[in-house]
Amino acid sequence: MSLNLVSLVGRAGMDPDVKYFESGSVVCNVTLAVNRRSRDDQPDWFSLEIWGKTAEIAASYVRKGSLIGVSGALKFDRWQDRNTGAERSRPVIRVDRLDLLGSKRDSDPNAVNTYEDEF
Repeated sequence: MSLNLVSLVGRAGMDPDVKYFESGSVVCNVTLAVNRRSRDDQPDWFSLEIWGKTAEIAASYVRKGSLIGVSGALKFDRWQDRNTGAERSRPVIRVDRLDLLGSKRDSDPNAVNTYEDEF
């Protein structure tokens, strides 16, 4: 049995970067800052990859500073460095569920909207 499940709650570190493909697919990339338990620690940063209708929702409603919750799977993007030829990789969370929890500017802190990707 194997399990690859990641759940995070944090604030968007940037406005979403959205790409539309000729095939009709859409992908949205955004960073997420997640605070640790201690207030003195720096946040942990995660790269998020969101596809499909959920990506369109993120593009419309997520802005830098928005509080969001995500669930998905951890994957690694791999490539070869153009300058050195070295193999490189970075962890990415492939989001399949997005919860809009609000932003610092929102007046209703209890509002939650959930969107799930359909594979």
